Amino acid sequence: MLELRNIGKLAGAEQHLSDISLKLERGTLNVLLGPTLSGKTSLMRIMAGLDRPLCGTIHFDGQDVTGVTPQKRDVAMVFQQFINYPTMTVYENIASPMRVAGADRKAIDEAVQRAAGLMKLTPYLSRMPLNLSGGQQQRTALARAIVKNAALVLLDEPLANLDYKLREELRAELPRIFAESGTIFVYATTEPSEALLLGGNTATLSEGRVTQFGRTIDVFRRPNDLVTARTFSDPPLNSILARKMDGQFILGEQLTLPVPAELGLADGEYTIAFQPHHLSLGQSSPNAAALRAEVSAIEITGSESFLHLRFGDARWIMLTPGVQSFAVGQPIEAFLDPRLLMVFDEQGRRAGNIQAEAA
Repeated sequence: MLELRNIGKLAGAEQHLSDISLKLERGTLNVLLGPTLSGKTSLMRIMAGLDRPLCGTIHFDGQDVTGVTPQKRDVAMVFQQFINYPTMTVYENIASPMRVAGADRKAIDEAVQRAAGLMKLTPYLSRMPLNLSGGQQQRTALARAIVKNAALVLLDEPLANLDYKLREELRAELPRIFAESGTIFVYATTEPSEALLLGGNTATLSEGRVTQFGRTIDVFRRPNDLVTARTFSDPPLNSILARKMDGQFILGEQLTLPVPAELGLADGEYTIAFQPHHLSLGQSSPNAAALRAEVSAIEITGSESFLHLRFGDARWIMLTPGVQSFAVGQPIEAFLDPRLLMVFDEQGRRAGNIQAEAA
């Protein structure tokens, strides 16, 4: 188990990481999810031993390794700025951790061929890294991490330079490979969709703090606070201030929504939030309430359309299937099921949400 206890770090005179505590079990996939500059790479560098925390300690299988160098840790790293040995072939780059460990020639060759096949590198094993594309070089670094079979594998947005098809294949394959070996697998990303595809556990980061850690699907469906909910939403989370009174949410002068009894909320001021796909053009359930909004922009991807809506002073996004052809400024009726709402108090803490399994 890798355990971080109250980790903190400065960047110049500013606190860059603050009071981070995590326990990562062997054989688990753990995603660090957060926007750029949220602290993901800094935290990974501390896990690897490349940087030392200002405060706090790091423990591996019960042993304090806070001051131990990366060379003395059983760790493999692939960061955004991938590193390969320029004077070695792709084969030798991949084989290098096993050669250092003293593995025999047959074991090395079998491991290199297997990793190269997974990364679609077999035709390039005799090439030098400088004769590869950026994506091929990144895949070489990933293959080297696989054959090292380390106890801790740190991957910082490792698939960013790969084409879509290979990226999707590796998202499915990499967690299985590392889980089977009992590795602690840590994967950093800025993309909520990637965290959901990978599964496992997710720690959401914002401004150098871990806001929540747990099963990925639980963090997505039941965020502890508004910051976590916004971190785990792409397109951006829809939200609006509302007043709860007499069993209704009152949203400005335009709408009231029934408050599901399961929430058990006292009367008062709240922020209600929901995902873009929770808005629909048709009444998707008997409980869905109608909202009248105005189209401000449309983005069409082919299979889906993103409708940007004005609802009073609020700006929302609706994700809807197919190609939509509304005109800018056109009024439309959208539907929202109150059972899908996330509700936060005036401090941004979760006051309640139901989030049905289909959400």
